[in-house]
Amino acid sequence: MSDLIIDDLYILLVEPSLTQRKYISNYLTELGITSVDFAENAADAFEAMVQVTPDLVISAMHLPDMTGTDLLLKMRETEELVSIPYMLISSETHYRYLEPIRQAGVIAILPKPFELDQLCAALHSTVNYISPEALNDEEVNPEDIVVLLADDSKLARKHISRVLRNMGLVNIMEAENGLEGIELMDNHVFDLIVTDYNMPEMDGKEFSQYIREQSDQPDVPIIMVTSVSDSSRLAMVENVGVSAICDKPFDAAEVRNLIFNMFT
Repeated sequence: MSDLIIDDLYILLVEPSLTQRKYISNYLTELGITSVDFAENAADAFEAMVQVTPDLVISAMHLPDMTGTDLLLKMRETEELVSIPYMLISSETHYRYLEPIRQAGVIAILPKPFELDQLCAALHSTVNYISPEALNDEEVNPEDIVVLLADDSKLARKHISRVLRNMGLVNIMEAENGLEGIELMDNHVFDLIVTDYNMPEMDGKEFSQYIREQSDQPDVPIIMVTSVSDSSRLAMVENVGVSAICDKPFDAAEVRNLIFNMFT
């Protein structure tokens, strides 16, 4: 178990509204977090991150110089900032804004207004991401687990791979869609499949169905990671034999527990 706790986090809060900054910082103080710096726009935030790396960036969606989405994508394109956890606090619900953030590996998306327990859960997810408990057990060596990760988003694959590697799963092969996944399965044996739902050529439902009905590895555990919330679609996915479904964004501790239970 990691010794890191949420009190230890150094947070950069990017919020143009003084009222919102006070509201959020008061909640952070209530949770025991005292190391907080502020930025009113993306340019100042980016400069601050380059000078001193925060443990977490909390940002609004609509900033004076760019959106929170653009800020996160710029972070993901910058080598020294690529792995910084990012949390969005916004009343925005439009798919155009939120989907790129989900794909880029956001820690959490909180509404405005949010409750203290929602912020607390998101901060614990941050701690689990930064310093996760390794997937170690007398019966399981994570380095022996061979993973196939299928997702059409390069950013999403990087984020999910980083989470898995932090748990000790280092044998990861990647595919951009289900068809590429099938090609890899024709030549390799996998212990775990992690797949997105929405992919071109062959989506996660079709890929999972192929694995269960036509592949030589019909019993391999499948974790579906998706931002799709339509209950009928997810029910169809479950019906084709997916072992577990995780949301985007997902909690690293939840994923770790799922994998641990699959192999013990």
